[in-house]
Amino acid sequence: MPTPAPERLLGEAVERERAGDFPGAAALYRRTIRTAESAGDAASHAIALRRLAVLAHFANQPDEAHTLAQHSHAVASGAGDPIRAAEALNVLAGFALERGELDAAEALYGQAGALGAADRLLAGRVAQNRGIIANVKGDWVAATDHYRRSLDEFVAAGDDPSCAIAYHNLGIVTADHGDWDRADDYYRQARALAERIGDVRLGASVQLNAAEVQIARGQGDVALREANAALQVFTGLGSELDKADAYRVVGAAYRLMGQRQLAQARLVDAVALSERTGSSLAEAAAVRELSLLYHDLGRNQEALRGLTRAHRLFTRLDARRELVDIAQKVRTLEDTYLAVVRDWGGSIESADSYTFGHCERVARFGVLVATALGADEMATRTVQLGAYLHDLGKVRVPHEILSKPGRLTDEEFAVIKRHPEWGEELLIEVEFPWELKPVIRWHHEKLDGTGYPDQLAGDAIPLSAQIICVVDVWDALTTTRSYRAAMDLDRALGIMAESRHWWRPEVYAAFQASVPAATPVDPARRQEPVSESGA
Repeated sequence: MPTPAPERLLGEAVERERAGDFPGAAALYRRTIRTAESAGDAASHAIALRRLAVLAHFANQPDEAHTLAQHSHAVASGAGDPIRAAEALNVLAGFALERGELDAAEALYGQAGALGAADRLLAGRVAQNRGIIANVKGDWVAATDHYRRSLDEFVAAGDDPSCAIAYHNLGIVTADHGDWDRADDYYRQARALAERIGDVRLGASVQLNAAEVQIARGQGDVALREANAALQVFTGLGSELDKADAYRVVGAAYRLMGQRQLAQARLVDAVALSERTGSSLAEAAAVRELSLLYHDLGRNQEALRGLTRAHRLFTRLDARRELVDIAQKVRTLEDTYLAVVRDWGGSIESADSYTFGHCERVARFGVLVATALGADEMATRTVQLGAYLHDLGKVRVPHEILSKPGRLTDEEFAVIKRHPEWGEELLIEVEFPWELKPVIRWHHEKLDGTGYPDQLAGDAIPLSAQIICVVDVWDALTTTRSYRAAMDLDRALGIMAESRHWWRPEVYAAFQASVPAATPVDPARRQEPVSESGA
């Protein structure tokens, strides 16, 4: 029986790869390499080596992948085939990019682009990969521009598989920046092409990303249907990492639909599977989604523990290795943190019409003071989040004490003074990325040592706690409470001046420079003495 021509074997291998039969494809690529070498078919030989290198890379065999790609470059260069040589360089650049060697990757992409300038398909691939580098750097505009250029080249070359990937890339980058309609359109085109060429895995990946767009739009039922269909495909392919992502999206869809038990089951699966596959990126995304579910369920300590875990995973990631803008993901996660603590702080105040909105105001004023002090982003975020949680311990204070219209007795005030300790205890199992517990415990400590609960003095009190202390007192003075009406600003400023020895001079000065002018006028204000319980 005659040996099939290298071109025929190569075509069969590509079809197997697109259908998701990676072991079968690898076997056919190896057979193509042997046949092409015997037949002197350098082009088929170089292509098979390059495609086998990519499969080895995905099989987590980096040394073999690199050797195969270098061999492909050598075969093509020896045969005087600049296009195939450039394709091999393009693959080697991709490997360098995933190792985090951005300079090496860009240099190799430059060599590939120069060699393959006459080939529109190759030019498209180089532009696509430059888009990936831009995305890693967080340059959304440049990434989008590169991806569009790659699509133009692929369309001109008439290469449907490459066009499908380009549409998918454009869908991802536009969805990441909230352009749902355009992302949906890109995904629709990518999926149609993936189905036409029979690329099952790509089609399912597009379907899953499109489901996330539907979740963003609030269409949980549509998202669930799409995500479950993608999950079935990934299960059939045995792609564990893809399954982890699919479990996460299915869980998010269930959460949106209010089916919380099903959501929890799928999200727990997503976390476990992503841990097993060793993908920190997938694990962080799944843990974040599970944390949002816990917040919905009122399990706020678990939500914050999960968000801390996700934050740790994201900040530990090498963005270049994961080929995503990790900084953007961290910013999104920190916004989630803010939403959770804001909601929790608001829920604590909701039973008392007099103090409702207190944490929100303290957070706003605290950020103003931190900014006036020249605090960096980390310190400012500490003040902001600490403000929302500073009165957490008041959930343990009897309502009749919190809402008492008259002056508190010594015994009642002793109970009030326990709330900083109780707040810290409620968060004992949460390890925050920021130093929030000192804010919670020490926001009533005073520079002269007369505060509580630990009578700290001077520099022993963290700056963040001093900031919350000064704006906490100000808000108590300038808003109506159960025991008195709000003071007018002049009277409140007079009391703040009399009490300035409670705070560091620079903190008091920053307060004076930023907060009073930003305080809205309350028509209910009148001049009244303030009781100790108000501060």
